[in-house]
Amino acid sequence: MLYLLFYQILGIILFKYITFRSIYAAITAMIVGFLLFPYFEKRLKDLQFKQTIKEYLPETHKKKNVPTMGGLLIIIALIFSIILWNNLFKPFVWLCLIAITGFGIIGFIDDYIKAKLKNPEGLSERKKFISQITVATLIAVGLYSMGFSTELYFPVFKNIHIDLGYLFIPWAVFVIVGTSNAVNLTDGLDGLAIGPVITTSFVFLVFSYIAGNVKLANYLHLPYVSGAGELAIICAAVIGASLVFLWFNTYPAEVFMGDVGSLSLGALLGTVAVITKEEFILAIAGGVFVLETFSVIIQRYYFKYTKKKYGEGKRIFRMAPLHHHFEKKGWEEPKITVRFWIISIILALIALSMLKIR
Repeated sequence: MLYLLFYQILGIILFKYITFRSIYAAITAMIVGFLLFPYFEKRLKDLQFKQTIKEYLPETHKKKNVPTMGGLLIIIALIFSIILWNNLFKPFVWLCLIAITGFGIIGFIDDYIKAKLKNPEGLSERKKFISQITVATLIAVGLYSMGFSTELYFPVFKNIHIDLGYLFIPWAVFVIVGTSNAVNLTDGLDGLAIGPVITTSFVFLVFSYIAGNVKLANYLHLPYVSGAGELAIICAAVIGASLVFLWFNTYPAEVFMGDVGSLSLGALLGTVAVITKEEFILAIAGGVFVLETFSVIIQRYYFKYTKKKYGEGKRIFRMAPLHHHFEKKGWEEPKITVRFWIISIILALIALSMLKIR
């Protein structure tokens, strides 16, 4: 909106620059978040949107009077900032908005069932998965129909790329849905998921800026994607909105993110990774999400395997996802969260180092 008004209509050059708009997109998201939070918290408490805690979770999770669905605050601040600072003539911006709103609606329904209807299971796995596949397919088909490149690129081996052809659509769906669920699995402790979301968003702010700049992309042997620079502004807005949420979500949390926040943020990161052709960088920068997800997969299939073979299911971890394993070992919640943040920072630095390794 401001891009259209101040640059295209009034000709103010400052609003052309992605760096300028990225900075103020982050600031805008933060201001909106801080202004809205008191009202949001009161409304969520008045409506009694408090998450129903599953019985098998540790006692530390049974916190009183902490509302869920705080991810709505992130989504509102994020969308407001995007509409204000992005060039809305770029189709990539609208695909990101579809990811945020589509997965946000799925998460909202899931949270509503858990919080208002007092059903700790929420939306059934089948319904949730089909809904996620549907929204992700819409994004993937949208990209494909635009003539978007279907080539798959690899970090380090930058001269090697594979043309996926029609397989690009299921690949993109896999990345978007997988990332969405991975962030959701990580969101189990105060401030745990939002920290890696911030570090991963910063990595993709850098990669998006480079991908949208033909000179930098060619110099660093990265795929050039026309219009991808706008995604840097979106990543900046994510950082701003997430920092506000972390202010209130840090231990002891005043609000929980809920699926409405974790599913939408994960889907957005997956969408940005697909557009910038950096899906494997996402796996590195978002390594905490990957670890959490694999801990669940390994735990589930090892339990089924041992039950079938020995008649009694055995577990590798004390509990999954991985952060619950450390809780069961006696680690305090803040210690787990901060250590996972440290790991996410290290992984973000490794991901950024891939810019120069070739």
